[in-house]
Amino acid sequence: MNKVLISVVGPTGIGKTRLGIVLANYFDTEIISADSRQFYKEMSIGTAVPSKNELATAHHHFIQHKSIHDHYSVGDFERDAIKKLNELFEEKDIVIMVGGSGLYVNAVTDGLNKFPEVDSSIREKLNYELATNGIEPLQSKLRKLDPDYFTEVDIQNPHRLIRALEICIGTEKPYSSFLKKPKSKRNFKVLTIGIDATREKVYERINQRVDIMVKDGLLEEVRSLIDHKELNALQTVGYKEIFQYLDGNWTQEFAISEIKKNTRRFAKRQNTWFKKNRETIWVNHDYEKKELLKMVEKATLKLKNE
Repeated sequence: MNKVLISVVGPTGIGKTRLGIVLANYFDTEIISADSRQFYKEMSIGTAVPSKNELATAHHHFIQHKSIHDHYSVGDFERDAIKKLNELFEEKDIVIMVGGSGLYVNAVTDGLNKFPEVDSSIREKLNYELATNGIEPLQSKLRKLDPDYFTEVDIQNPHRLIRALEICIGTEKPYSSFLKKPKSKRNFKVLTIGIDATREKVYERINQRVDIMVKDGLLEEVRSLIDHKELNALQTVGYKEIFQYLDGNWTQEFAISEIKKNTRRFAKRQNTWFKKNRETIWVNHDYEKKELLKMVEKATLKLKNE
């Protein structure tokens, strides 16, 4: 096991793409993307897909390789990512993974948790409740049934809420209780690098990023997708708020402010998720490039020799 996956994590807007490219170029390797929002080719601006220049600077995998009409689960991603890693490790000793979707990162590094089968009628009832009463009753229900998972999950994502609730209801046990299983065995070692900053700096970067997205054409991108707004891939921050504006429910100004607010909340949950990994090496967002590369190389060599 002398192969190493360097996983770059951190909250949205913190600079994971930039660091991933720095590391990929330094180690002459390629990048696996573990950002579930960037899988879809119809979504670019609102998901902050790497620019054409960034994609040309380092070879990325799993960027806009699916359509919003495709069903692509975290289990599908685990299978495809491990297959791709095995291919890359035939020629490379080190591969980089970049992403802020904690569940997808963990699927690659640790493997997915196994959940019991539950009655499909539970999901049907939850979907009906969502369509009838909106997302807030589901959020309240999860807070009551599984307060631990409630603090970690993206509570604005109805798919994640319904998945957790059907397990809670069907098993009469918290969804989080099924997340505490031994790690799957991998044929590579993992070095996790987290990018950190003060809450004020993270929020400042998020607000700036949203303003840039709007300037770059976010409203036009979302408008082009309005006929498909019920699809699961579009039930995400940056899109659902603009749909509210386009439907005449919100003003444009309020919709943009909601994107910023919901993105800040998402970043907070990302930090909660990633801080649980005590083996992560945290670096400040304004790291000095040469010193960081020296540190990562030293940590990688140490990990290979363990």
